Amino acid sequence: MSHSENSTKTGPGAEQQPETLKRVMGPKLLLLFIVGDILGTGVYALTGKVAGQVGGAGWAPVILAFAVALITAFSYMELVTKYPTAAGAALYTHKAFGVHFITFLVAFAVLSSGITSASTASNVFAANMVAGFGWDISGTGIMWIALGFLAVIAAINLRGVGESVWFNVVLTLIELSGLLLVILVGFFALGSGSADFSRVMIFETADDKGVFLAITGATSLAFFSMVGFEDSVNMVEETKDPRVFPKIMLTGLSITGVIYVLVSLVAVAAVPIGKLSESETPLLEVVRAGAPGLPIDLIFPFMTMFAVANSALINMLMASRLLYGMSKQNVLPPVFAKVLPGRRSPWVSIVFTTIIAFGLIIAVTTLLPETVTASLGGTTSLLLLAVFAVVNVAVLVLRKKPVEHEHFKAPKFLPWLGVFTCAFLVGPWARLDDLIQYQIAVALIGIGVVLWAATWLWNRSVKGASTKFRNPEELT
Repeated sequence: MSHSENSTKTGPGAEQQPETLKRVMGPKLLLLFIVGDILGTGVYALTGKVAGQVGGAGWAPVILAFAVALITAFSYMELVTKYPTAAGAALYTHKAFGVHFITFLVAFAVLSSGITSASTASNVFAANMVAGFGWDISGTGIMWIALGFLAVIAAINLRGVGESVWFNVVLTLIELSGLLLVILVGFFALGSGSADFSRVMIFETADDKGVFLAITGATSLAFFSMVGFEDSVNMVEETKDPRVFPKIMLTGLSITGVIYVLVSLVAVAAVPIGKLSESETPLLEVVRAGAPGLPIDLIFPFMTMFAVANSALINMLMASRLLYGMSKQNVLPPVFAKVLPGRRSPWVSIVFTTIIAFGLIIAVTTLLPETVTASLGGTTSLLLLAVFAVVNVAVLVLRKKPVEHEHFKAPKFLPWLGVFTCAFLVGPWARLDDLIQYQIAVALIGIGVVLWAATWLWNRSVKGASTKFRNPEELT
């Protein structure tokens, strides 16, 4: 939400204090926050889909996705220490290029990725609810549960959410416990002889696709599991010593990368690839196969529901607040800045983003009922990979604009490599089996462009003002 809504203490004898965030996060708390930001829907939902594209070697795309994320993380580390404010890609883009429409496109792409990510999480939530309660429901039934869940998320956001770092720690521990449980069950299955570890070295592609295209497509899908680290730059103003940020981000990324690779290995060893790739609850299949005599599978769906529910809430919260922030900047219609009188929550922005999420789930379920999670998750990756390509270019441009204080500097060649890898994974060769991702992304950005154009016409003809960002730092 816009910092302009924050107030400082005033009154007789009170000094006016600058509006800054309280620095409460030490290294350990920051590490848990970053790990929790990355862990979530992707690994719980898409482990089977990734394996379905490359067979038992499903760990390979995970490693490649981790490498791409790591390269871009270096660019974020340079920028967040160079400009240590609670901002993100839109601000870096604006500082680099100073073109308001490009800044808008980046901001709206980030907003759209939040909606597609929350929609993915909602579908995963619904699938695990059905599995947890043992209901005989599929297709349209799961869609209605997902829509109902999104409506609950909207109601929570309308009431107003006060995010607590410590609450995030609790959720992170639950998410982490679920994945560690999968890893332990997998190794137990290997020890008992009920799993076949030789499967992890078998490379199989669907529809006789070439190795290169298969790995590329699987990597772009696996990348959805690695997103989230870029959100952690918004915590730099609340970190006690911002200089530790690069070290902690690298540590957090490495921890999640190791966990993801281990999950991928035990998943394909414990469950046949065909069964794993067709399931909407792949990690539940691992738990069931690895420990058939234990009631772990009874509680695991609910652990998954809790993990992805948090992802959906945070992403819809981000999307609605970013929409509100752009409205306050006068680059989107002012109606999106309307708030509830008592709760002060941006109700128009919340309703609007929820309606878009509804439309996404209904449309994808109707058109591609077998690939809802993969299509929505892949669109999230597509949008963010495009944003990351721009951020890597911004690093190169901003190196010509030095600042007075010392800051982290990525190795010279890494941003160039980041531009290439991110742009490459945006290409159609990475999504040959699911081109609907481009249609979704174009439709979402198109909505933003139409709203921008309407605002531009209103500002120019009625108010006689230009349409531009007054203060990009306040978008978040």
